[in-house]
Amino acid sequence: MPRRDKLNYYLDIAQTVAERGTCLRRNFGAIIVRNDEIIATGYNGAPRGRVNCSDLGACMREKLNIPKGQRYELCRSVHAEANCIISAQRSDMLGSTLYLTCLDAKTGELYGDVEPCSMCKRMIINAGIANVVIRTAPDEIRTIEVNSWIENDDSLEGSEGY
Repeated sequence: MPRRDKLNYYLDIAQTVAERGTCLRRNFGAIIVRNDEIIATGYNGAPRGRVNCSDLGACMREKLNIPKGQRYELCRSVHAEANCIISAQRSDMLGSTLYLTCLDAKTGELYGDVEPCSMCKRMIINAGIANVVIRTAPDEIRTIEVNSWIENDDSLEGSEGY
């Protein structure tokens, strides 16, 4: 059997981490790697001590038919990327890579059409992470250079300044 390449090795680990997610819609797994060393892992779920949606059997965003990518303030979960970042020291994340996968919570199948939300993008930028690698299909990936989020600041669109 051929040896697994590093990108898929780390994405496989992130996908296993996603299986711990407690969301009823999508479960994300994230790991931060620097110099071939895993710095932290994270999955989406309610803050420590609070009840998870999977335990409640209900999702507020689903009940309200809120489309993906909108109204995250109604979600009980802390995102996988955020959980990963808060588990690591910034000095360990500088120049690192965040690997991200998503599974459909109902089917367990890979859900590849994802990207970090705007809040997670901000945290990734401030953490000093250099790249985000997303598994888009079983054998396909997309790599995002975090600098592109800085250079193409979508948070300024339609803004007259602050």
